[in-house]
Amino acid sequence: MSTMEELLRRIEKLEARAEISELASAYAIACDEHDMPRLSSLFAEDAVYESPSGYLKAVGRKAICDMFIRVFKLRGPGYHWTHDHFVRFDDARPDEATGLVLSHAETLPGPEVSLSAMRYEDAYRRVDGRWVFARRSISFLYYVPAKEYPQVFHSPSTTRTGEWSTPRYSIRRCAWCWATNVLRPITRSRCRPGRRSSGNTAPGPEP
Repeated sequence: MSTMEELLRRIEKLEARAEISELASAYAIACDEHDMPRLSSLFAEDAVYESPSGYLKAVGRKAICDMFIRVFKLRGPGYHWTHDHFVRFDDARPDEATGLVLSHAETLPGPEVSLSAMRYEDAYRRVDGRWVFARRSISFLYYVPAKEYPQVFHSPSTTRTGEWSTPRYSIRRCAWCWATNVLRPITRSRCRPGRRSSGNTAPGPEP
């Protein structure tokens, strides 16, 4: 590969990295504004949205949009913030990339403001010259009422630094547990939105 070819390749990667970074930001804005047309446009036709726990799972753009519509009806206002973003390319697959996004959100899924920290593991694909999500997997470090934030790192359901995985949260820590009602109907008799409970477990409720 000549020097010029190498330079062009590196420039292309820089441009792709910038576009993918904007993709992650556009996702946050679309979630905050409940902008379904914009959110839909960010995913490939056969994209997958999931959580490692299995409680969030949607395959295909339409299924992902349907899932978010259910979420937005219950979650209320929200503000998502994107922080560190790592992107990795494979020279053998120039139209594909993987990434890791660290972020947090401020939401109102009930009577109290909540705080959450998320980690997204992504797969990106370039389709017709645009980078979109081919897969997005979300894990939560915590999802708690704002007033409980000072105690969040003392909770056994919160993962320690350097050991990030998908924690299972008690209903008490989730506070409103509406995701349990939407995604796990079997627990509906035990838990209702707006009511706290204890002794059960549920995933973090916010995609």
